[in-house]
Amino acid sequence: MRRLFRSPSPRMLLIVSGLAFGVLASLLVRWGNPANMGFCAACFLRDITGALGLHRAEVVQYIRPEILGLVLGSFTAAFAFKEFRTRGGSAPLVRFFLGALMMIGALVFLGCPVRALLRLAGGDLNGITALGGLVSGAFLGILFLRRGFNLGRSAKMPALAGWLFPAFMVVLLLFAIFTPYFILSSGSGTGSLHAALWISLAIGLGVGFLAQRTRMCFVGGWRDLMLIRDMHLFSIIAAFFVGALVTNLILGQIDHWGFVGQPISHDEHLWNFFGMALLGLAATLLGGCPLRQLILSGQGDTDAAMTVFGMIAGAAVAHNFGLAASAKGVTTFGAWTVGIGLAVVLVIGFLMKERRAS
Repeated sequence: MRRLFRSPSPRMLLIVSGLAFGVLASLLVRWGNPANMGFCAACFLRDITGALGLHRAEVVQYIRPEILGLVLGSFTAAFAFKEFRTRGGSAPLVRFFLGALMMIGALVFLGCPVRALLRLAGGDLNGITALGGLVSGAFLGILFLRRGFNLGRSAKMPALAGWLFPAFMVVLLLFAIFTPYFILSSGSGTGSLHAALWISLAIGLGVGFLAQRTRMCFVGGWRDLMLIRDMHLFSIIAAFFVGALVTNLILGQIDHWGFVGQPISHDEHLWNFFGMALLGLAATLLGGCPLRQLILSGQGDTDAAMTVFGMIAGAAVAHNFGLAASAKGVTTFGAWTVGIGLAVVLVIGFLMKERRAS
């Protein structure tokens, strides 16, 4: 077992990790998390944003222990295997805005790439449209990578900088345990649906540990498949979907297959597609999906931490300014923002090009 975990990404570990993550994500629904939302990096960050009072949508406010566990599990794995390295300085402001736009795209679809697969595994066929948008966005990102897109090199930084984000997660964990008066918590809606704190935290820690060892990324798998025909990371995605689907079938958690009437979902296909296209494009340029950014932030990558803070800002903007979708559908402002966001990311893709020395 020690030899297995020492190797960063043996194929067996990839498949087992994907299966385990899929099974646990579906079990989290059984244990209290919202239907078809056993695990969602974007939605859970949005809930934490609300719990801190950065937005006032009362139905989505809760400190999700899964997110804290992800970062701390990654930190533990990186530290144990001597891969914790503090680095940063690669276009932090650009990363912040890309993170914000990535979050807005997710909240228009109502989920990150992880939840897109969970929705599909739970009978919500809107996941197909979302995956189509995600892959299209990743393909656009690949075109920019091929023409030299680069956010610049990261550099070694003082160790303290890399410890700050995991320390922030510890503070949030203390808030979740002791619930001080200034932390908000939903009394109804999706924010009120959650598994027991210790279960969510334990699963987050386990997934964070495995994700750090396997380089798990739910956009990177599609990127590598299209860019270099490598199924290494894609095997995690496939195994995750199989694990979630089989678990849902065994537990009877699939109410019905279809596009309409699915939990925490809308069937506006155009904006499901473009919302996830925005996420896929931004994630490809950033080098990782929302889940991957959280994992990287736990192993000392301050650029990834800046992206996560951008996602938190994006969640606050989305709910404070009426951009986030709901089961009723996509708002006009949300649709316009996705279109503008795609244009902005395309401009960044064209302009952020590595210049060769003459």
